Amino acid sequence: MTRKIHTVLIVDDDRSFCQALSLHLNSKKMKTLTASTGSEGLTLCSRNRIDIVLLDQKLPDGEGVDFCTPILSYNNRTKIILTTAYPDLEDAVKAIKVGGFDYLSKPFEMEVLDLVIDESLKAAESEQTELIGANKKRSDEDDEPLLIGRRGGLAEVQHMVDLCAVNYAHVLITGETGTGKNLVAKAIHHKSLVKDHAMISTNCASLPDNLIEAELFGYEKGAFTGAGASTKGIFELADKGTLFLDEIGDLALHLQSKLLGVLDEKKIKKLGGQTVKKVNVRIIAATNAKLEKAVQQRQFRSDLYYRLCVLAIHIPPLRERKEDIPELCQYFIKKIAPFFNPEIADSEVEKLMNYDWPGNVRELRNIIERSIILHKGTILKPSEFLNRNLFVADAPPPPPTSSKKNIWR
Repeated sequence: MTRKIHTVLIVDDDRSFCQALSLHLNSKKMKTLTASTGSEGLTLCSRNRIDIVLLDQKLPDGEGVDFCTPILSYNNRTKIILTTAYPDLEDAVKAIKVGGFDYLSKPFEMEVLDLVIDESLKAAESEQTELIGANKKRSDEDDEPLLIGRRGGLAEVQHMVDLCAVNYAHVLITGETGTGKNLVAKAIHHKSLVKDHAMISTNCASLPDNLIEAELFGYEKGAFTGAGASTKGIFELADKGTLFLDEIGDLALHLQSKLLGVLDEKKIKKLGGQTVKKVNVRIIAATNAKLEKAVQQRQFRSDLYYRLCVLAIHIPPLRERKEDIPELCQYFIKKIAPFFNPEIADSEVEKLMNYDWPGNVRELRNIIERSIILHKGTILKPSEFLNRNLFVADAPPPPPTSSKKNIWR
């Protein structure tokens, strides 16, 4: 496997210093470029893909920190290491705030430089991995989510989706489990102006309380046992895009307060971190709980409820929109078995429409998938699997009854 050759730009008006660094870095199989002014360095950044910039704080045409933002405008994954013979805490803090990765005081040992460069490359690699993961999530959702039943029971939902898509206000989606709240959230994002940015999803009920904060806001290295590297939270990963918080009603009260603070100030701070970062995220929250009742019982903050419920969408259960069942059946058949093309009789559809569907659309999909897998011939009979354990295939008949007592308690 070919090893990637990293490019380091050295911006310093001390030529002997540049030569010494170049020789050392070249020996480490790195490509180096040099510039004596900030403007010259920017020109090189515009013409080359730079991995690391060693940037002197005192330059003939300005201070190094003032060139950080323009450098990052050419490549936001470039790692900037400020160097100075006149170390100043205020300058160091300013450098980090404007996107600098680290701050070195001259003179420094080459071993120290090697360590900082190695850390910067690891950070860049980690960010690239996160970006690939976010892009994969987005690519998995590139196909337009279809709201089956837009002419029937979901007509009002479709109207609200279109309204939410042209606004950037936060959205609260309510409905029973299995009604398709996540699909509605994806439909809003797909139609919105931020569809080219990431949509990141998390289930507030699936993580322990001690991990949700790290999941939401990220953490710095050493923030807790096992925190081996600085990691972005989903707020930062979803910056400029959409963050879908499923089961928001299960979020702990102390985290509700922190979430409210982020929504108001549009700033986050990682666990174990000292600096804040601005984020611009559109929140779509969902719950199967009645949040109004939770607010009355002081289990959910009223101020957070009203902050999230700027736009509200309620998805009716399948039993209240049975006119959508025929279209849903055809959709699931084509999606699950595109090359099989089985048939489903009208009598079967009628039986499905007479069922109450406690598991909603999710249960219907499972029934259709099961009938396709276990079908005999080309005619599907999904009604045979209603009110049956979906996870036991072809269960044997029960044994004959016996007059002996059952010893199993």
